[in-house]
Amino acid sequence: MKIIVTKNDVHLLDADLLAIPVSSAELKKRGEEALPLIGIDRQVLADFKADAGEIIVLYGGSGNYSASRIALLGIGEGDKLDDWRKAASALASKAVDLKSEKVSVDCTRIKALVAITGQSVTTLAEAFVEGYFAGSYRFERLKSGKLDKKGTDEKLKKIDKLYIAVPAGVLTEVEEGVADGEIIGSCKQMVRDLVNLPGNYLNATDIANAAEESGKQYGYDVTVFNKKEIELMGMGGLLAVNKGSNQPPTFTVLDYKPQGEAKAVIVLVGKGVTFDSGGISIKPSENMGEMKSDMAGAASVLGAVEAVARLGLPLHVVGLIPATDNMPSSTAQQPGDVITTYSGITVEVSNTDAEGRLILADALTYAKEKYNPDVIIDLATLTGACIVALGYSVAALFSNNDTLADKIFTAGQHSGEKVWRMPLWDLYDEQIKSDVADLNNTGGRGAGSVTAAKFLEKFIEGHTTWAHIDIAGPSFVPGKGAGKVNGGTGFGVGLLVELLKKWA
Repeated sequence: MKIIVTKNDVHLLDADLLAIPVSSAELKKRGEEALPLIGIDRQVLADFKADAGEIIVLYGGSGNYSASRIALLGIGEGDKLDDWRKAASALASKAVDLKSEKVSVDCTRIKALVAITGQSVTTLAEAFVEGYFAGSYRFERLKSGKLDKKGTDEKLKKIDKLYIAVPAGVLTEVEEGVADGEIIGSCKQMVRDLVNLPGNYLNATDIANAAEESGKQYGYDVTVFNKKEIELMGMGGLLAVNKGSNQPPTFTVLDYKPQGEAKAVIVLVGKGVTFDSGGISIKPSENMGEMKSDMAGAASVLGAVEAVARLGLPLHVVGLIPATDNMPSSTAQQPGDVITTYSGITVEVSNTDAEGRLILADALTYAKEKYNPDVIIDLATLTGACIVALGYSVAALFSNNDTLADKIFTAGQHSGEKVWRMPLWDLYDEQIKSDVADLNNTGGRGAGSVTAAKFLEKFIEGHTTWAHIDIAGPSFVPGKGAGKVNGGTGFGVGLLVELLKKWA
């Protein structure tokens, strides 16, 4: 999809679909007066309230526009970036449904709209484009098309061009926002593709290969450690989870260094369990297929590092991805086993389905030991308890540093990828004590997401600026949801990039 920012008269743009953003406030104030001026009948007001994401498509007779269809695009009150993302996503989804190859958006009133949001023109443009990428996404690479009754030409139609018409005075600012939005949006699409691939199409080696391809294309270093090297390093957590698999594990290091001096060293760690059966502590069969998404943290770290490289941020950003599947077999680790992690800390494995924290433990210690970074942040689809607490829209945030937690929360509010801070009090340590080892990998049913975070905290070796983000809920839309597109969401990329942009 090519995005073209233009100062040409919006009436003359040749498009299959022209969208006119309308806020609910201006519809109330000026609707009766403004709609006839653009060739739209007042009767539309009876059906259109301009709620965020609301669309009404009009055919023919709509003023002097060249477009064959006119869409009134609701942006709500227009004062929230989330509403702009929602509106853009709805527009893109409608365009895909209508098979509109060329779409234009009338942003000639962007200065007035910016005044409502309190954001910059660049920020507004970035948010809109991010939303548009989200709405245009479809995962169809595994469909053969053989059962599709429609013609091949019709099926292959996609959005080819998006025109954004703006006043000449803000052209450069909008282009800057569009460029950033395109990078973040396309990185999130890449993440969604990885998360949506089933286990027989994506294993630990495939994740490493995806990282190597990204690094080669966007100019950052990627090092992949194979099983023998992981054994020599003594990463007992990763090796223990991998024991039941016929696929080898990988440990991938993504290393982006900016031109010139880096303002900070940030390490991002992503859980890469490519399929989680639960191991010997096997999960219920219902919806187990969704456990292909248990590598969403790894995918989001890859997406974030790629975005940082493409944006050229003045930060040294390292991504660490421990990857394996978690399978039951005669060689799998057993409940009651005691393992020795990379840190030397021993762990009693009470439940083999609490595997993500074992592979993250090795990576967190490696992060502190090898880089001694300013900040360590890990992302993981770690606990179902997190979904019980916060649902499918918000991630749980745990941190040992109030300033870092505040920055992540603010980045979440701005990016639309929201987090909520949970406690990390020492009183929860009691739940993860073991009688036979240093730690137990589970703390029982109560406070499951908190005890998982407390477990991870033991492996940062005293680092004072660490955060754990449990993305189990918002990283994947399960089953047949209300939306047109279920599956991976790309959650985490926007959050991390916004945080790192502010840091830079």
